[in-house]
Amino acid sequence: MKKIFAVIGLFLVVCLTASASGAADVKRGDYFITVLTGPTSGIYFPIGGAFSTFLGSIGYKTSATATGATAENINALLTGQGEMAIAMSDAVIQAVESFGAYEGQPPAKDLRALMGLWPNVCQIVTTADSGIKKFSDMKGKRVGVGAPNSGVELNARMMFEANGMTYDDCKVDYLSYGEAIDPMKNGMCDVAFVTSGLGNATIMELGTSKKLAFVPVEGEALKRLVTKYPFYIESKIPAATYGTDSDTTTAAVMNIMLIAKELPDDVVYDVVSNIYSPAGLDVIHASHAAAKANINLDTATRGIVGTSVPFHDGAAKFYKEKGLLK
Repeated sequence: MKKIFAVIGLFLVVCLTASASGAADVKRGDYFITVLTGPTSGIYFPIGGAFSTFLGSIGYKTSATATGATAENINALLTGQGEMAIAMSDAVIQAVESFGAYEGQPPAKDLRALMGLWPNVCQIVTTADSGIKKFSDMKGKRVGVGAPNSGVELNARMMFEANGMTYDDCKVDYLSYGEAIDPMKNGMCDVAFVTSGLGNATIMELGTSKKLAFVPVEGEALKRLVTKYPFYIESKIPAATYGTDSDTTTAAVMNIMLIAKELPDDVVYDVVSNIYSPAGLDVIHASHAAAKANINLDTATRGIVGTSVPFHDGAAKFYKEKGLLK
């Protein structure tokens, strides 16, 4: 008799667990979730891959796709070429409100947020022998600002504005940071804008042959930037990260995970509730130090709440239950 009750008790626990995770209601195998990431050389790729790996482990059909990152991901999500996408929140807000790089385009009202991820730090890298110590020192210099309308280039544009400068003040090349940093080794480029997590591998590689330095974004320029574009936060590049002589004050912008509006609410609820389970976080945290340090339930709404980017209703339901949304 005790064995019978034990079996019944175990059955009830399994049923309750399945119901809480959404497994009892969602036929996961009916849904294919493509996670749009970024270049294989960046950190979007391994972290996005971890999301895909975990969702596959709980029964979803899934894959991770390497992309050109934020701008490409936004467009792909809006045109049905993926179901989840990593993007910088500033670019998403511009797309939703139709300004900046998206000025003149219809507002992207169908974009939906799933969760906050980690901060991308604006790292304006140069070399110690360049003589560039402050933003205005870049005048007349060769500067890689990022691929046109990429997340990096959008950041560069705003940094120039906050410092009272324009691209006309420099010799600007629309190069990705990988393309800009490589010629820095030979003195063919002076500065590269890199918006990424700290410990960027491309910067670290440059540091093996050159003494690194970073151009700060600070003082009144930083205040102007944060006031006009509140999705920016003040940040630091610690000296220990790249072996520089001192910490560098700069700005950072949150990465967020977008999810297709068309996915049913119960599917999105199931996805987000399982991502924040111990098993989900274990897989995602193992993908990169930036994920381990920043992706947790208490940071789930960071970079999204207070902006014009709405949560998917399925995610909003979960966050309301957890007391993170009203």
